[in-house]
Amino acid sequence: MSKWYPTTLKEEVTSGGGKIQTGPFGSQLHASDYVDFGIPCIMPANMKNNRVDLSDIAFISQKDADRLSQHLVQEGDIVYSRRGDVTQKVLIKKNEAGYFCGTGCLLVRPGEKIDSEFLTYHLSTPSNQCWIVKQAVGATMPNLNTAILSQVPLRVPDKACQQKIAAVLSALDAKIECNNRINAELEAMAKTLYDYWFVQFNFPDHNGKPYKSSGGKMVYNSTLKREIPAGWYPVLVGEVLSKVPNSKKVPNKEILTKGRIPVIDQSRDYICGFTDDDSARLRVKSAHIVFGDHTRILKLINFDYARGADGTQVLISKKEDIPTHLFFQMLRNIDLSSYGYARHFKFLKESVIILPNKDIAIRYEIIAQGIYRKVRQGILENQQLEQLRDWLLPMLMNGQVTVEK
Repeated sequence: MSKWYPTTLKEEVTSGGGKIQTGPFGSQLHASDYVDFGIPCIMPANMKNNRVDLSDIAFISQKDADRLSQHLVQEGDIVYSRRGDVTQKVLIKKNEAGYFCGTGCLLVRPGEKIDSEFLTYHLSTPSNQCWIVKQAVGATMPNLNTAILSQVPLRVPDKACQQKIAAVLSALDAKIECNNRINAELEAMAKTLYDYWFVQFNFPDHNGKPYKSSGGKMVYNSTLKREIPAGWYPVLVGEVLSKVPNSKKVPNKEILTKGRIPVIDQSRDYICGFTDDDSARLRVKSAHIVFGDHTRILKLINFDYARGADGTQVLISKKEDIPTHLFFQMLRNIDLSSYGYARHFKFLKESVIILPNKDIAIRYEIIAQGIYRKVRQGILENQQLEQLRDWLLPMLMNGQVTVEK
């Protein structure tokens, strides 16, 4: 059995030739310095589940990257959020080497003595996260600095044991990432099919050929001021979709990290937490559409759940012959940015969409249902994997559970 010894983050890092440093200050990199394309710049907003989230990431020029080259990251580095949620961090992978550690961040280069994956998981334990939050300074917003981060207490085994522990936890995370990629591809398939059938109007005609490309009859619609397939017609969203009545919200402060009922809100993750409150459970017979007042995120939910707070809205179809899966894709194409909101229902319900023939809607529904059943399987499997990982994490990190092989 490997012997564990007490130490601090600074001792482990510096003894292995690593370092802990502050990211660039605002005086070194101004808002006007960001460009449309260039070197990705990691900010606290780009940190998700210890990985770099490339959506909405900013870029700096190669010239600025060369000027501030001491802030370019290497494989195995850990980038920490310096303010706000000071427990947020990312482990830099091979394909992210050369990205830029942005303002509002701290850079940890673990060095040779400690395994970077093991260290990332160690810093993710509830005890270490609690320690960091308690030590953070600032009356209105928690702030982290190199002095505080340096003193994070660690208890570690030899490097070979570290790598075994990291391998177990990273295998679980790899499967979670794989499921997320599969789900993203599945949802892209559903969107591509929708675009082909309901935007380009090349749904299968009675001969199985693409409708519009094969000369299917198109009729000019004066409301839409364009041609649409014969038999199709425009309606207001409010005529075909309605809010789920009498749904109870779970306040943020009551959302649990573990529980029987997943909670869905307007965040990027499908599941933001859990509740054991059965009175908040929404029983889903047909899929629900979940969106937020101030986000561009829509989710199609086809399993029982509870609704999170903070402007989370839920819509269902009023028409039994037009399924929610089709409406979900339609809503994704509506732009409400001119209202200052993403998809607030009081604006959304006044938007115009085109209803297809019933038989085309049903054909799309059959395909989309099969796709989203697989998406649901991935979501629920990830829920179980994440709970297993989070259960194992503290026990592996305090030596209560060991890895033999």
